[in-house]
Amino acid sequence: MKIVLAEKVSPATLAILNQEPGWNCITADKIKSLPDELADADALIVRSAVQADAALLEHAPKLRVIGRAGVGVDNIDTAAATHRGIVVMNTPGANAVAVAELTLGLMISMARSIPKANATMHAGTWDKKSLQGSELRGKTLGIVGLGRIGLEVARRAAAFGMDLIAYDPFLAPVIARENGVTLTSLDQVFNSADYLTLHVGLTTQTEGMINATSIAIMKPGVRIVNCARGELIVDAALAEGLKSGKVAGAALDVFHKEPLKDSVYFNLPNVLLSPHIAGATDEAQEAIGIQLAMQVRDYLKLGVVQNAVNLPSLSHEEYIEVAPYIEMAERLGQFLSHGTPGALETIQITYTGRIAQGKTDLIRNAAIAGIFDGSDGDSVNKINAAAIAQERGIRIQEDKREFVTGGSGSVLKLTLHSAEGDTTGSATVLHGTSPRLLSYDGIDIEAPLQGTLVAIRNHDVPGVVGRIGTILGEHGINIANFALGRSSRSQRVPEGQALAVVQVDVPDAQALAPTVEALKQVEAIASVRLDGPAARGAGTSCGIPLRRVLPLVANRSLCRPTGGLQGLIVTRQV
Repeated sequence: MKIVLAEKVSPATLAILNQEPGWNCITADKIKSLPDELADADALIVRSAVQADAALLEHAPKLRVIGRAGVGVDNIDTAAATHRGIVVMNTPGANAVAVAELTLGLMISMARSIPKANATMHAGTWDKKSLQGSELRGKTLGIVGLGRIGLEVARRAAAFGMDLIAYDPFLAPVIARENGVTLTSLDQVFNSADYLTLHVGLTTQTEGMINATSIAIMKPGVRIVNCARGELIVDAALAEGLKSGKVAGAALDVFHKEPLKDSVYFNLPNVLLSPHIAGATDEAQEAIGIQLAMQVRDYLKLGVVQNAVNLPSLSHEEYIEVAPYIEMAERLGQFLSHGTPGALETIQITYTGRIAQGKTDLIRNAAIAGIFDGSDGDSVNKINAAAIAQERGIRIQEDKREFVTGGSGSVLKLTLHSAEGDTTGSATVLHGTSPRLLSYDGIDIEAPLQGTLVAIRNHDVPGVVGRIGTILGEHGINIANFALGRSSRSQRVPEGQALAVVQVDVPDAQALAPTVEALKQVEAIASVRLDGPAARGAGTSCGIPLRRVLPLVANRSLCRPTGGLQGLIVTRQV
């Protein structure tokens, strides 16, 4: 692995990454040309200065993850990264204590006029009478955003005897109650707070939330602290409130444009300004570095996605539970990928049982990535699969059924729909890690979804199974598993059709070609499909749908070279 640390980060970051054998970490002081370094890089770590835009990512064909040492990702083109299948991670919460402590420090500074006291003393003035202050005890603190930082602020403010109210539509009320916070409406927070502190991200809903209208409903003499995002405040409106006295004071650590060169606040004595230092403590920077290094390491080694901004994250425990289903979904998608007649229009994904109760985004993306495997040379992976499908105009439909009776506990069903017909398959995971095929195009079967598979559709007549075994043996192909299924009147396929899925030990793709050629000469066999790693090098694909199983001569002219599509399909048709 090659990791490019494009900006100076905590030594703890480098120490963790350097522990991995064979990993090459390129630090900022060694970079002469960032685009050149990214040509073979697996990971890029930045802070806020490097612009990881689409132009830069053009130079990073192997890049799998971008780690941001901090919360904001304004300097990263997440859309371009997603399209390229790159995870974008940040480190929320690692500096929560540092931000919370500064928030309380700014509140105390406003309450006790500490900056003025310090300035007058340095000027040789003993101005005690003008420095009469007030206590935080008994005052109402309004918190907008009760995430990790907001909760840390609440816990510390409670120790000062403050009454706590908050607005956060995404927080469970039980969490607020456990921390002594009363959840209420945003207007009520504005109307009741003696001190107002902001701890939300920048969205279309939060941008400019402190404006002339919201200030008008605030309590006279309110004091406002912003250590979140400068864009949350309309500067002209706050400046007017400070001048009029409606807002007694403000403390701002973040701004619309940084560094701050010119501002309406410069000549206002009742506003405290600091240069975005809320998270700038030795402890916070080390915590951020450690957290980011572990996230990048776990993704590169294990595929665990944590604190991603372009994909729902999983904890390590959640990932361990869902990982077998991610592999199963990808294999099922690969297995079905060649059976769809016509242009793919819709992918329907049905989750049944336990997997329907958890986070399924990676399972969904793995299935789509499997379906697209090798198609058109696209680099489709579990990060960008859904986005690629959307770009191609393919609809993704998801259905979750948590409670079922009978059968396997967790089943994934895929239906690939085109104007000319559907292809359907279902699978589960057995014995903890073993992906198993349960059905294929209406025929129930129980077969492994691992290794190289030979899927054979045939007439349900005597002698076919023996003939298959003989041909494989004659060509030196060892059978690892042989599963059979047959149609019935209750299923949508005509009675008299059968399916065999044979797991074989194949040394290389070349060994498969004569075997397939021999199998397709058997009169009762209608189609032969290869699926798995060894099949990828077979070099041909034939996506002809099997709608009528008839013992006719194979039409070899219908097969075409693909140079990468997984599998080999040889189909007899009328």
